[in-house]
Amino acid sequence: MGYGMDEKILVAEDEKEIADLVALYLENEGFQVVKCYTGAEALRAVDRHTLELAVLDIMMPEVSGLEVCRRIREKHNYPIIMLTAKGEEMDKITGLALGADDYMTKPFLPLELVARVKAQLRRYKRYNTGSVQEDVLEISGLTLNIGSHECFLNEKPLNLTPTEFSILRILCQRRGQVVSAEELFHLIWEDEYYTKNNNTITVHIRHLREKMGDSFENPQYIKTVWGCGYKI
Repeated sequence: MGYGMDEKILVAEDEKEIADLVALYLENEGFQVVKCYTGAEALRAVDRHTLELAVLDIMMPEVSGLEVCRRIREKHNYPIIMLTAKGEEMDKITGLALGADDYMTKPFLPLELVARVKAQLRRYKRYNTGSVQEDVLEISGLTLNIGSHECFLNEKPLNLTPTEFSILRILCQRRGQVVSAEELFHLIWEDEYYTKNNNTITVHIRHLREKMGDSFENPQYIKTVWGCGYKI
Protein backbone atom coordinates (compact mmCIF):
# COMPACT_ATOMS: atom_id res chain seq x y z
CA MET A 1 0.00 0.00 0.00
CA GLY A 2 1.47 3.35 -1.01
CA TYR A 3 1.13 6.65 0.78
CA GLY A 4 0.71 10.00 -0.90
CA MET A 5 2.08 13.35 0.11
CA ASP A 6 -1.44 14.56 0.88
CA GLU A 7 -1.48 12.31 3.95
CA LYS A 8 -0.49 14.56 6.81
CA ILE A 9 0.78 13.33 10.19
CA LEU A 10 1.27 15.45 13.30
CA VAL A 11 4.42 14.73 15.30
CA ALA A 12 4.38 16.60 18.62
CA GLU A 13 7.56 15.98 20.64
CA ASP A 14 9.56 18.47 22.71
CA GLU A 15 12.86 16.60 22.20
CA LYS A 16 13.88 18.05 18.85
CA GLU A 17 16.22 15.18 17.95
CA ILE A 18 13.44 12.61 18.39
CA ALA A 19 10.90 14.73 16.51
CA ASP A 20 13.31 15.27 13.60
CA LEU A 21 14.23 11.57 13.43
CA VAL A 22 10.59 10.41 13.48
CA ALA A 23 9.70 13.00 10.83
CA LEU A 24 12.59 11.85 8.62
CA TYR A 25 11.48 8.21 8.72
CA LEU A 26 7.84 9.11 8.02
CA GLU A 27 8.76 11.46 5.17
CA ASN A 28 10.87 8.70 3.63
CA GLU A 29 7.66 6.64 3.51
CA GLY A 30 5.87 9.39 1.58
CA PHE A 31 4.01 11.11 4.43
CA GLN A 32 3.79 14.85 4.94
CA VAL A 33 4.78 15.67 8.54
CA VAL A 34 3.75 18.62 10.69
CA LYS A 35 6.32 18.95 13.50
CA CYS A 36 5.57 20.66 16.80
CA TYR A 37 7.79 21.03 19.85
CA THR A 38 5.14 22.14 22.39
CA GLY A 39 1.58 21.15 23.19
CA ALA A 40 0.34 24.64 22.37
CA GLU A 41 1.87 24.40 18.88
CA ALA A 42 0.24 21.01 18.47
CA LEU A 43 -3.22 22.39 19.30
CA ARG A 44 -2.77 25.14 16.71
CA ALA A 45 -1.67 22.56 14.14
CA VAL A 46 -4.76 20.42 14.85
CA ASP A 47 -6.96 23.42 14.00
CA ARG A 48 -4.99 24.46 10.92
CA HIS A 49 -4.34 21.16 9.19
CA THR A 50 -6.37 18.22 7.93
CA LEU A 51 -4.57 15.37 9.64
CA GLU A 52 -4.65 11.59 9.13
CA LEU A 53 -2.92 10.65 12.41
CA ALA A 54 -1.21 12.23 15.43
CA VAL A 55 1.92 11.12 17.31
CA LEU A 56 1.97 12.86 20.70
CA ASP A 57 4.60 12.90 23.43
CA ILE A 58 2.90 12.87 26.83
CA MET A 59 5.32 15.28 28.56
CA MET A 60 5.42 18.55 26.61
CA PRO A 61 5.80 22.21 27.65
CA GLU A 62 2.78 24.52 27.95
CA VAL A 63 0.14 21.86 27.22
CA SER A 64 0.61 18.13 27.90
CA GLY A 65 0.15 15.45 25.27
CA LEU A 66 -2.75 14.10 27.31
CA GLU A 67 -4.59 17.40 27.01
CA VAL A 68 -3.83 17.57 23.27
CA CYS A 69 -5.24 14.04 22.94
CA ARG A 70 -8.40 15.01 24.82
CA ARG A 71 -8.90 18.11 22.65
CA ILE A 72 -8.40 16.14 19.41
CA ARG A 73 -11.02 13.59 20.49
CA GLU A 74 -13.59 16.38 20.95
CA LYS A 75 -13.61 16.90 17.16
CA HIS A 76 -11.74 14.11 15.37
CA ASN A 77 -11.56 10.30 15.33
CA TYR A 78 -8.28 9.79 13.42
CA PRO A 79 -5.72 7.54 15.17
CA ILE A 80 -3.51 8.84 18.00
CA ILE A 81 -0.24 7.21 19.11
CA MET A 82 1.22 8.38 22.43
CA LEU A 83 4.96 8.46 23.21
CA THR A 84 5.84 7.84 26.87
CA ALA A 85 8.95 7.54 29.02
CA LYS A 86 9.60 4.50 31.17
CA GLY A 87 7.76 4.68 34.48
CA GLU A 88 4.78 6.66 33.13
CA GLU A 89 2.37 3.72 33.45
CA MET A 90 -0.51 5.81 34.81
CA ASP A 91 -0.04 8.33 32.00
CA LYS A 92 -0.28 5.51 29.45
CA ILE A 93 -3.56 4.35 30.97
CA THR A 94 -4.88 7.91 31.11
CA GLY A 95 -3.92 8.44 27.46
CA LEU A 96 -5.80 5.33 26.37
CA ALA A 97 -8.81 6.38 28.44
CA LEU A 98 -8.79 9.81 26.76
CA GLY A 99 -8.97 8.18 23.34
CA ALA A 100 -5.43 7.29 22.26
CA ASP A 101 -5.20 4.16 20.12
CA ASP A 102 -1.69 3.00 20.94
CA TYR A 103 1.44 4.00 22.84
CA MET A 104 5.18 3.44 22.51
CA THR A 105 7.76 3.67 25.30
CA LYS A 106 10.99 5.56 24.71
CA PRO A 107 13.53 4.63 23.55
CA PHE A 108 11.89 2.99 20.54
CA LEU A 109 12.92 1.95 17.05
CA PRO A 110 11.77 4.50 14.45
CA LEU A 111 10.91 1.65 12.06
CA GLU A 112 8.60 0.17 14.71
CA LEU A 113 6.77 3.50 14.99
CA VAL A 114 6.43 3.64 11.20
CA ALA A 115 4.93 0.13 11.27
CA ARG A 116 2.43 1.19 13.94
CA VAL A 117 1.50 4.30 11.96
CA LYS A 118 0.86 2.26 8.82
CA ALA A 119 -1.21 -0.32 10.71
CA GLN A 120 -3.37 2.38 12.30
CA LEU A 121 -3.91 4.11 8.95
CA ARG A 122 -4.84 0.87 7.17
CA ARG A 123 -7.52 0.18 9.76
CA TYR A 124 -8.78 3.77 9.82
CA LYS A 125 -9.05 3.95 6.03
CA ARG A 126 -10.75 0.57 5.86
CA TYR A 127 -13.54 1.87 8.10
CA ASN A 128 -13.91 5.17 6.33
CA THR A 129 -14.15 3.64 2.86
CA GLY A 130 -16.66 1.01 4.00
CA SER A 131 -14.72 -1.75 2.27
CA VAL A 132 -15.57 -4.40 4.86
CA GLN A 133 -17.89 -7.08 3.49
CA GLU A 134 -20.25 -7.28 6.45
CA ASP A 135 -21.67 -3.77 6.79
CA VAL A 136 -23.87 -4.05 9.90
CA LEU A 137 -23.52 -6.22 13.02
CA GLU A 138 -26.42 -6.46 15.48
CA ILE A 139 -26.37 -8.22 18.87
CA SER A 140 -28.96 -7.68 21.62
CA GLY A 141 -29.49 -3.95 21.13
CA LEU A 142 -25.89 -3.33 20.05
CA THR A 143 -25.49 -2.19 16.43
CA LEU A 144 -22.19 -1.63 14.61
CA ASN A 145 -22.18 -0.09 11.15
CA ILE A 146 -18.77 -1.06 9.78
CA GLY A 147 -18.95 1.15 6.71
CA SER A 148 -19.83 4.38 8.53
CA HIS A 149 -17.88 3.50 11.70
CA GLU A 150 -20.95 4.13 13.87
CA CYS A 151 -22.03 2.26 16.98
CA PHE A 152 -25.40 2.35 18.73
CA LEU A 153 -26.53 0.76 21.98
CA ASN A 154 -30.30 0.56 22.34
CA GLU A 155 -30.51 3.16 19.53
CA LYS A 156 -28.28 5.63 21.41
CA PRO A 157 -24.95 6.49 19.71
CA LEU A 158 -21.69 5.46 21.38
CA ASN A 159 -18.68 7.68 20.72
CA LEU A 160 -15.89 5.12 20.25
CA THR A 161 -12.26 5.59 19.28
CA PRO A 162 -11.01 3.62 16.25
CA THR A 163 -9.36 1.04 18.52
CA GLU A 164 -12.44 0.61 20.71
CA PHE A 165 -14.53 0.13 17.60
CA SER A 166 -12.05 -2.46 16.28
CA ILE A 167 -12.17 -4.50 19.50
CA LEU A 168 -15.97 -4.46 19.55
CA ARG A 169 -16.17 -5.37 15.85
CA ILE A 170 -13.85 -8.36 16.25
CA LEU A 171 -15.71 -9.65 19.31
CA CYS A 172 -19.08 -9.23 17.58
CA GLN A 173 -17.89 -10.97 14.42
CA ARG A 174 -16.72 -13.86 16.62
CA ARG A 175 -19.79 -13.89 18.84
CA GLY A 176 -19.64 -16.73 21.38
CA GLN A 177 -15.93 -17.35 20.75
CA VAL A 178 -13.14 -16.44 23.17
CA VAL A 179 -10.54 -14.09 21.67
CA SER A 180 -7.27 -13.65 23.59
CA ALA A 181 -5.74 -10.24 24.29
CA GLU A 182 -2.72 -11.25 22.20
CA GLU A 183 -4.88 -12.17 19.21
CA LEU A 184 -6.86 -8.93 19.50
CA PHE A 185 -3.58 -7.03 19.57
CA HIS A 186 -2.27 -8.73 16.42
CA LEU A 187 -5.59 -8.35 14.56
CA ILE A 188 -5.75 -4.63 15.33
CA TRP A 189 -2.13 -3.52 15.03
CA GLU A 190 -1.02 -6.14 12.50
CA ASP A 191 2.49 -6.39 13.94
CA GLU A 192 4.51 -8.64 16.22
CA TYR A 193 5.33 -6.16 18.98
CA TYR A 194 3.30 -7.82 21.73
CA THR A 195 4.61 -8.64 25.20
CA LYS A 196 2.93 -10.54 28.02
CA ASN A 197 2.82 -7.43 30.24
CA ASN A 198 1.16 -5.30 27.54
CA ASN A 199 -2.08 -4.03 29.10
CA THR A 200 -3.27 -1.96 26.12
CA ILE A 201 -6.21 -4.25 25.33
CA THR A 202 -7.22 -4.50 29.00
CA VAL A 203 -7.47 -0.72 29.29
CA HIS A 204 -9.47 -0.40 26.06
CA ILE A 205 -11.87 -3.14 27.22
CA ARG A 206 -12.39 -1.34 30.53
CA HIS A 207 -13.08 1.94 28.75
CA LEU A 208 -15.49 0.19 26.36
CA ARG A 209 -17.41 -1.25 29.30
CA GLU A 210 -17.67 2.21 30.86
CA LYS A 211 -19.08 3.70 27.68
CA MET A 212 -21.55 0.82 27.30
CA GLY A 213 -22.60 0.87 30.96
CA ASP A 214 -21.46 -2.76 31.15
CA SER A 215 -20.28 -3.95 34.58
CA PHE A 216 -17.21 -6.10 35.11
CA GLU A 217 -18.96 -8.24 37.74
CA ASN A 218 -22.15 -8.93 35.76
CA PRO A 219 -21.45 -8.06 32.11
CA GLN A 220 -24.26 -7.99 29.58
CA TYR A 221 -21.93 -7.82 26.58
CA ILE A 222 -18.16 -8.19 27.04
CA LYS A 223 -17.31 -11.15 29.26
CA THR A 224 -13.84 -11.91 30.63
CA VAL A 225 -12.85 -15.57 30.42
CA TRP A 226 -10.06 -15.84 32.98
CA GLY A 227 -6.74 -16.97 31.55
CA CYS A 228 -8.19 -17.06 28.03
CA GLY A 229 -9.49 -13.71 26.83
CA TYR A 230 -12.79 -11.99 26.05
CA LYS A 231 -16.04 -12.83 24.32
CA ILE A 232 -19.48 -11.44 23.55
